Amino acid sequence: MGSRVVLIRPKPHRESIGLHKFMICEPLELEYLSAYLELQGHHVEIVDMILESGRKLIQLLRERRPDVIGLTGYISHVGVVLDYARRIKEALPGVVTVVGGVHAEVNPGDFEDNAIDFVVKANGMKTMALLLEALGNGRSVGDIRADVEGIWNGPGKTYVPEKGFAYPFPDREKTARYRKRYNYIFHEKCATLKSSFGCTYKCEFCYCVAITQGRYFARDIAEVVEEVKTIREENIFIVDDNFLVSLERVQEFCRLLDKEGLQKNFILFGRADFIVEHPDHIALLQRHGLKAIFVGIESFREAELEQFQKRTTVAMNIRAVEILDELGIECYSGIIVGTDWERRDFDALIAFLKRFKRPLLNVQPLTPMPGTPLFERIKGQVTVPREDYHLWDMAHMLIDPTRMSRRAFYLNIIRVYYKASTGFQGHWYVLRRYGFRIFARTAYGALHLTWQYLLMALRG
Repeated sequence: MGSRVVLIRPKPHRESIGLHKFMICEPLELEYLSAYLELQGHHVEIVDMILESGRKLIQLLRERRPDVIGLTGYISHVGVVLDYARRIKEALPGVVTVVGGVHAEVNPGDFEDNAIDFVVKANGMKTMALLLEALGNGRSVGDIRADVEGIWNGPGKTYVPEKGFAYPFPDREKTARYRKRYNYIFHEKCATLKSSFGCTYKCEFCYCVAITQGRYFARDIAEVVEEVKTIREENIFIVDDNFLVSLERVQEFCRLLDKEGLQKNFILFGRADFIVEHPDHIALLQRHGLKAIFVGIESFREAELEQFQKRTTVAMNIRAVEILDELGIECYSGIIVGTDWERRDFDALIAFLKRFKRPLLNVQPLTPMPGTPLFERIKGQVTVPREDYHLWDMAHMLIDPTRMSRRAFYLNIIRVYYKASTGFQGHWYVLRRYGFRIFARTAYGALHLTWQYLLMALRG
């Protein structure tokens, strides 16, 4: 007889700066895990606490009466996950609590707590199935931690990561009651899809490389298109760290979409160098439904790009944005602002961004995530304790600025947003292209984000 399992995605801490007012993506990792565990004979449910604000967590769990509860999250969720686990153990002392996900795989020690029975360090789905099997056989917590591969038992144990991905398609029916609310910025009712794991590049700030320990492997593109056929939503966000890896993969993806007669709208992550070197392939993707690309521009200075080991140039970034604009593809860009910046640096960034017609950007302070080369290089400069997990959200400053106050730094970030990416022209563009409802939702998100930054500035 299988176990009753509830998988929980946590709601961000109220002080974390999150983008869930702009976008809420489906919990794809939990849908994958659900599909795999159901094949093993277990009964699985997903609770998305981002969208369960009207109901209490413990009430939800008592209704479902689980044997095992799985929790996941990023570094900014660690405190929330620990709080959930402690409340769960107090209310349901017989339940087994398990934590997994990307942060648990890179920094499992952050989840060592009496309220958490097991931490999944590697190979999440396979490890979870082995764990449930061991629990069903009546094995003790200590034995399972020591013997089940992939379960964290300290740094002395060997954890061998898988080199492939042979798992069933995610069970999107598990989130049926939430799906109409999943979106990505201007793209409503948006599903997510993953066709590869890891990245072939080694940017020093990138957490993605740490998750896969520098490995890269891709699913067969025919299998990916078969999954596209199962997705009901018209909008699909391909959440690969970099979908634009090879010409052959792009060509085959488009060929198979044609063969299957599939018409979807796609959003994806891609690098500026591929866009500049292969504009014809970007145009090919555009003809097959590509609506937006998130490009990690990171900086408008050559020296900073070199320091980040980005392997792109400023000219390349500019041309990539121009190509996307010419093709009518939205460009969402990430910008990192340095701790040594002063007002004139922010002025230069604003001037750089104003050369683009519709800069849609995410501005963030330099954030050294534990597990990355950047963290190892500058961890001595970090002034925010690791235990203040909710502040590790890629928006709060973890390192004190050297040329202005923290208050001035946050206010200058707000100034970049309002000088470079808003204004009448930008508002009119969104309203005209996407309609009033989406305009209102994103405008509300912008106001909420502004309010959060103003609170940070007031606190200094």
